[in-house]
Amino acid sequence: MAFRDKLREIIKVKDTPHQIAMSFALGVFMGNSPFIGLHYIGGIFLAWLFRLNKLVAFAGVSVNNPWTIVPISTLSVWIGAKLLKIKEVLPEVDWNAVTFTTVISWLKSLITEPNNFLNLIAYLMPLIKSFFVGAIIFCTISSIASYFIIKPIATRYKSRNAK
Repeated sequence: MAFRDKLREIIKVKDTPHQIAMSFALGVFMGNSPFIGLHYIGGIFLAWLFRLNKLVAFAGVSVNNPWTIVPISTLSVWIGAKLLKIKEVLPEVDWNAVTFTTVISWLKSLITEPNNFLNLIAYLMPLIKSFFVGAIIFCTISSIASYFIIKPIATRYKSRNAK
């Protein structure tokens, strides 16, 4: 199914153009939010809570998918690092020392030694902070933009097909 066909399915629902655009924007907001693993659940829950179209919100969440998650997450980290003035987001890694055996022993130590897990979190904190702040900014801007893109398209479609 082509992009144009998917867009047509979204705007064909029996809601107003405003409701369609709000549903899609809410989905885009949740899809690009830093709450990884809760995108679809959160999008559908918020659509239900605000009495918006759950199917259209689901489509909005799907903007962030396996093909777009890396560029969106990278952009989010970059935005957050710039705003927080973090110069080094990723710690140095000695890739020559990384082997299957060292990774397995390192994962075991995370499970058996709670301090190792806390040290890992502290080590990755610049990345986590950058991602969280950047994702909040990105999901807000992208959801607002998607509203103003979808509403005129839905309005045009509805007025054309009302005749």
